[in-house]
Amino acid sequence: MSLAVVVSLIGTTTSTAGLRVRSEIDKARYPDGVKVSDAQMASVLLEPHEFQGDWNYTIRPHGL
Repeated sequence: MSLAVVVSLIGTTTSTAGLRVRSEIDKARYPDGVKVSDAQMASVLLEPHEFQGDWNYTIRPHGL
């Protein structure tokens, strides 16, 4: 499968709750080796889903 096909498939994602996804190929260069500290990771509010929670989760905003 090509990158364009994958991005197109992601971009057609919807849900019954009204979620619509927009996707595009980003050809920008990003630095390798950026380190995220344990404290930074611990501050991300991840709510694992019941099914395969290591892969499927909701990221919650702070203060809600």
